[in-house]
Amino acid sequence: MTPRDASDANDNRWSDLDRPPLNGTALRRALVREGGLWCDVEVVQRTGSTNSDLVALVTERKADEGAVLVAEEQNAGRGRLDRHWTAPARSGLFFSVLLKPTGVPVERWGWLPLLTGVAVATALTRVAGVDTALKWPNDLLVTVDGEERKAGGILAERAGTDAVVVGIGINVTLRDDELPVPGAGSLALAGATTTDRDTVLRAVLRSLEQWYEKWRAVGGDPAASGLQETYAAGCATLGRVVRAELPGGTSITGEAVAVDGDGRLVLATEEGVQQPVGAGDIVHLRPA
Repeated sequence: MTPRDASDANDNRWSDLDRPPLNGTALRRALVREGGLWCDVEVVQRTGSTNSDLVALVTERKADEGAVLVAEEQNAGRGRLDRHWTAPARSGLFFSVLLKPTGVPVERWGWLPLLTGVAVATALTRVAGVDTALKWPNDLLVTVDGEERKAGGILAERAGTDAVVVGIGINVTLRDDELPVPGAGSLALAGATTTDRDTVLRAVLRSLEQWYEKWRAVGGDPAASGLQETYAAGCATLGRVVRAELPGGTSITGEAVAVDGDGRLVLATEEGVQQPVGAGDIVHLRPA
């Protein structure tokens, strides 16, 4: 894999001693193994979007399944609904992975961002001691001073006919005065026991590999793999009254009662209708 790096040779990667650079060689040594999912881990200093870069590499046939592209800084990072965001260099983990879920029906590929959310939340709770919850479909929530804050997100994109690029962003050491919006948070602000990004990245990728292989082994069946049950157990959206802002400018309000077999959020409306939502922006209106 040869990423399109826009690295700056004059950049002082040690300008903030609280935010040391990632060690790409050590990461490859720890994560790339024969028979494992990850085939390469590339760390670049700066780029626009790791997702865009990895999708381009797939198009050019320069990346294989299991490729991981990490950026110390993104200046054109993308989230869901074409939202753009930036963060200080080395303040978080900004990376994308290439997956080719052969043997899994395409209609089940929609579970990949939810699977990634489960894998990331599991890893963060285990390695950093942070109670992490999921906001449907793919926001990572932590608690800061008793308040629920968004500390990360996931974006999955098709790449060609047989691949999916999954982008993950996690705020690790973001400080109060660096928060982009009032509802943002970070592992550090949530009282993480470690903010070592090498350690966190390794844990996340190992967790993602375990969940992905488990899911793929049963043809992407969310029930048989335990994914549907685990996602529901960690989903902070369920049990709340929410507003689903849908593509096209319409919205639905109701209680989030389930995540169905297709990964859709099911809302029970005041009219007594159970309405599945497959895409949209979810606003939590009332605590569970």
